[in-house]
Amino acid sequence: MIEINKISKSFENTQVIENISATFDKGKTNLIIGQSGSGKTVLMKCMLGLLTIDEGEIYFDDEKFNEQNISKLADLRKQMGMVFQGSALFDSMTVLDNILFPLRMFSNKSQPEMIERTKEVIRRVDLKDVDNKFPSELSGGMRKRVAIARAIVLNPKYLFCDEPNSGLDPKTAIIIDKLIKEITIEYNITTVINTHDMNSVMEIGDKIIFLVEGRKIWEGNNKEILNTDDKLINDFVYSSEIFKKVKLSQKKKH
Repeated sequence: MIEINKISKSFENTQVIENISATFDKGKTNLIIGQSGSGKTVLMKCMLGLLTIDEGEIYFDDEKFNEQNISKLADLRKQMGMVFQGSALFDSMTVLDNILFPLRMFSNKSQPEMIERTKEVIRRVDLKDVDNKFPSELSGGMRKRVAIARAIVLNPKYLFCDEPNSGLDPKTAIIIDKLIKEITIEYNITTVINTHDMNSVMEIGDKIIFLVEGRKIWEGNNKEILNTDDKLINDFVYSSEIFKKVKLSQKKKH
């Protein structure tokens, strides 16, 4: 579990996130949603320790993150997996070497053990015959699977995904969502996902926080979000015609 308590962050005189509190549960896909510029990415960077917060507290399973010494901070970061927007694979490395990279950097395993673990996660994300291929030879969906495999190769307790469906077609996006959800449950990971993809919200939104201009204005799940009367969240959720029809059908049922 991750808990953030009244955290704020500004750049010069601009307040980017303000007084946000939330808990992100283990074994669930926890979504941070909001329009571009709402503070989603800054909030995630604060949780990852890539940005220093101005105020507040961050706890990872009762360990206070923003007051750790350097060695403890390094140990905690080894327990974090990250799926970057656009996958962020090394173009000059094969799939196998991309996934091996965190093991070579942070583990004490022997080379055969590292290879075995890498092949295990490759199988888990359902990739076949790609070990010696380069990222440029893969489809967008396959690259995303490689990024997920790399993120979980160290058996992290926490998984962060920044816009994991960015650039994917709708069908592939749903497959990637389901894969992240399955891995979250299977490994009992605390998964935090930044997204503005409403399909993701409906499919895997176990817990959702909604940001507007750096403030949390709503919290709930993918069932509750369909029934809220909050105007700001309704304007966001039902900005497309298809979700307006979903809302209308829900009202008719009730």
